[in-house]
Amino acid sequence: MTEKIIEAERMHDVLLLLQNLINSEEATVKLILDCLYDVGSINLINQKLRVKPVNRVMKLIARMSKPVFRTLALNWFKKNCPQLITNWLHTQVTFKSTQKIPPEVAVEVAELQPYPIPQRENLSQEIRNLRSQVRWLVGISIIAIAALAITATR
Repeated sequence: MTEKIIEAERMHDVLLLLQNLINSEEATVKLILDCLYDVGSINLINQKLRVKPVNRVMKLIARMSKPVFRTLALNWFKKNCPQLITNWLHTQVTFKSTQKIPPEVAVEVAELQPYPIPQRENLSQEIRNLRSQVRWLVGISIIAIAALAITATR
């Protein structure tokens, strides 16, 4: 029983030390968060937005929103990361088996019903409608982003 109490006290000490480290090295934490934001925002924009003009505008917006992210991320980091890191470190020193045996699940096989295949003409019309909607959305998005940029520069 006393071993568990000592273990809990030592892990609490680790938590306090991590909190102290984060508070004393706040500038380093900010630089780390800035690097992660730069890499993450560019990769996310490149992955989600393939249209070059929209991609460039979003990267500009991401650069302008970096100070807001830094403030929010630093507060989140200070609040959550010491405990998350402590928990992770605790799992590293407990040496419990990490292999989990999956529970056996009964599988029921059902007979598949044939799926009705839509007519080729209906699919072509639906594709044309969707492409038209995408064009409208891209146009509206560009106008909205341009208006936001103009408003922000004034």
